[in-house]
Amino acid sequence: QVQLMESGGPSVQAGGSLRLSCAASGVTRDNSYCLAWFRQAPGKEREGVARIIVGGGGQYYAGSVKGRFTISTEKANNTLYLQMNSLKLEDTAMYYCAAGGSGCTWAPLSKEKYHSWGQGTQVTVSS
Repeated sequence: QVQLMESGGPSVQAGGSLRLSCAASGVTRDNSYCLAWFRQAPGKEREGVARIIVGGGGQYYAGSVKGRFTISTEKANNTLYLQMNSLKLEDTAMYYCAAGGSGCTWAPLSKEKYHSWGQGTQVTVSS
């Protein structure tokens, strides 16, 4: 059974940096092909931010965060990370980590391709 738990989302000023973590248990190549970060701002649809292939590689980013965010994994402790730099006010949202099936390899940021979700961690960027 896949279980995901996010952490690391306090408030930060615009232009600052933040690193989110997601403790992932039960994720194997038998049940998941990708790990990803999504976010949802109040009144908006949940949107994909970044994806990485289970085992490493295949990083893919939404245009709005490319060059500012970096997704990575640490196999030793089964943790997914999202390093966020040059944060903007519009990055304020609830951030979720997710594990996806085979469809996430060709639709990397489509939430319908992801079968397991964490509970989310709030990120607030202030001016």
